Amino acid sequence: MSEADLSGAERSRVLVRGVVQGVGFRPHVYALAGRLGLSGHVSNTGEGVVAEVEGAGEAVAAFRERIRAEAPPLAVIESVSHQQLPPAGGSGFRILASRPAAGRRTLVAPDTATCDACLRELTDPADRRYRHPFITCTDCGPRFTIVTGLPYDRANTTMARFPMCERCAREYRDPGDRRFHAQPVACHDCGPRVRLLGPATSASGPAELPGEPVAAARRLLAEGAVVAVKGLGGYHLACDAADEQTVALLRRRKARGDKPFAVLARDVSDIEHLTHVGPVERALLTGGRRPIVLLRRRAAAAAAGPAPAPSVAPGSPDLGVLLAYTPLHHLLLGMPGDPPGPRLLVLTSGNLGGEPIATGEEEALERLAHLADAFLTHDRPIHVPCEDSVVRVCGGEELPVRRSRGYAPLPLSLPVPVRPALAVGGDLKNTCCLGTGRQAWLSAHVGDMDDLATLRAFARAEQQLEEITGVTPEVLAADRHPGYRSTGWAGRNAAGRPLRHVQHHHAHVASALAEHGLDGSTPVLGVAFDGTGYGDDGAVWGGEFLLADYDGFIRYAHLRYTPLPGGDAAIRRPSRTALAHLWAAGLPWDAGLPPAAACTDAELRVLERQLEQNLGCVPTSSMGRLFDAVSSLAGVCQRAGYEAQAAIELEAAAAACPEPDPGGYDFPLRPAAGDGGSGADPPRLADPAPLLAAVVQDLRSGVPREVIAARFHTAVAALVRSTCAAARERYGVATVALTGGVFANAVLSRACAGALRADGFTVLRHRLVPPGDGGLALGQLVVAARAGAGEPTIPPLTGSAAH
Repeated sequence: MSEADLSGAERSRVLVRGVVQGVGFRPHVYALAGRLGLSGHVSNTGEGVVAEVEGAGEAVAAFRERIRAEAPPLAVIESVSHQQLPPAGGSGFRILASRPAAGRRTLVAPDTATCDACLRELTDPADRRYRHPFITCTDCGPRFTIVTGLPYDRANTTMARFPMCERCAREYRDPGDRRFHAQPVACHDCGPRVRLLGPATSASGPAELPGEPVAAARRLLAEGAVVAVKGLGGYHLACDAADEQTVALLRRRKARGDKPFAVLARDVSDIEHLTHVGPVERALLTGGRRPIVLLRRRAAAAAAGPAPAPSVAPGSPDLGVLLAYTPLHHLLLGMPGDPPGPRLLVLTSGNLGGEPIATGEEEALERLAHLADAFLTHDRPIHVPCEDSVVRVCGGEELPVRRSRGYAPLPLSLPVPVRPALAVGGDLKNTCCLGTGRQAWLSAHVGDMDDLATLRAFARAEQQLEEITGVTPEVLAADRHPGYRSTGWAGRNAAGRPLRHVQHHHAHVASALAEHGLDGSTPVLGVAFDGTGYGDDGAVWGGEFLLADYDGFIRYAHLRYTPLPGGDAAIRRPSRTALAHLWAAGLPWDAGLPPAAACTDAELRVLERQLEQNLGCVPTSSMGRLFDAVSSLAGVCQRAGYEAQAAIELEAAAAACPEPDPGGYDFPLRPAAGDGGSGADPPRLADPAPLLAAVVQDLRSGVPREVIAARFHTAVAALVRSTCAAARERYGVATVALTGGVFANAVLSRACAGALRADGFTVLRHRLVPPGDGGLALGQLVVAARAGAGEPTIPPLTGSAAH
């Protein structure tokens, strides 16, 4: 019996926009219409899912309400609109073929981890997809990485080359089957297929190794081999995480320094004896997105369970863990009845540091030949490169570190409308951002823009975003740094369109405002702490307190400038940064201090001459560099093999402090100097000299490095607290945004947020985009392309303090 009263027929056209293709939405509509006794049809179009329904008025109204409320789990509904039509007197309900449409395009779903229903089939010997490496349905599997065009149909994916067998085709056409219009649907009979290739031994290239490919790859991993594995968005390099010799070998081959590797596990039970797993971490690990989750290590790991080798994440307070998210991962980790094999695998991007991830087989065989002993590959092409996302939990909330697979290309809602625009981001951890109206799309992680391959990857990512969103930029936005490759790309590709340059830290603050839905009508105090950002005065900024809205900012306060001798050379050598900070603070380079001991006498003489004569020294207010300096001074890290290593290891030392209340150091905020009659309000200066002197005194007194690290974090949090209080007294500001890469530090972020909330501030921390440069493009977009941009809402000032 129908749920509906069929009297009083009405007909309605319903348009559903959002992530509604490839997620089982049409079967949902088909089933809902059937339950309500409605006739009509549903189809995919270029603008969304369109349903025409006819029946009793109450049933049509219920359809419009329940179409959103009962949507499939992967659907993300942006809007539901409807239009009344004259009744047509039809009968039955049909699913029509997809059709393109002019104008706005629908949204593409992210790649999603294998669902429980597919996993049950994967492990069931009676199921025809038993051990099928590409098992998928409408609730899981690849989406974004295989899309070649819209609407999202099989013909517009990289699955187009695989004709469905008769049984798969029946499932695909059956609205009652969970594989109805699941575009990647396949089975053992109709592909794709996995191959295991050995290293190239002749001009003919690598040979296919005998035996079942996944089982053979498991054997190689158990024997200590490094295997390149083709994943959803690119190749990974995998090895047994418990094998110290193999992990160290992979680290040397990849020239990775001490940068931590991520670990792949089958289940939370395989890693909770090693790390602290709270409810938020557990939900992230086991949810559909499956990012790498940075989990705080236990002080003493329990013996009952697998343990990673020391070389997996040396010096890191966290272990990066992700659970298997593809059928191939599950097969590699072993199924019931398989011979024993590694329970934890190192899983790291298939590239050298800074390069884009390899996606094609020929490319992988060439670029990864010296890194991998074998290649577990397959013939389903990857159209869009997509690295694994990285998150951590801070104060019970998700904090993105790298937003990529599982998140891209989901749109972000904007609190203010923007013109069609492209923001190109920065040069580190690059992402680009397209926006129009009240929506913005961030690309997947591109990487560091320091070589031609990454620039090409950036261009492909930008073009692909245009294709799937239908947005043609009218405005471009870029960083003000004249040497940024991203800024240069924007200049070369502007093609007569306006190119607007946005100050680096202003963009950081704007990204926090945008993701929290603030319209900019009231200024906030942005605490923007990072390693490097081009300042309006040509110095390197990075320890900034900015009173800001979208239209401008006042540099309310910043760290006192310190010379950075040799630029990037000092970043790679925290000992040089520490000695420069001591020199600027008027503190001697005693031979017993760790940074002085880390340098030769000749190096010390050259560095002293550089500083005295200001040769090759760039002034910096960077909080990131102060973290480097204290890390070196405390004897934690003297040479950095990867970005932020010294700061990460300093955070690890602080987290290991045995004292519950170790105290802090004096970190004063000096009053602004006179304006010289200009009428400006010069920025106040945070002076690290007393802090550095106290660190030196603690070192002489034999205070452990863990206590010094904890006291330093406490001092920085106290500086943030006192500076925000002073800014509130001066300007009445009530909201603080914590942004910039330094605030990926959980110890500092928690301390700052807790103190500011205790003082009555509203605190904005990043939850949707990274606080570092991976979120920069969002802020650039809103600052540069906001429709109806006006005058700043911050108090009018004159001189160099107002921008």
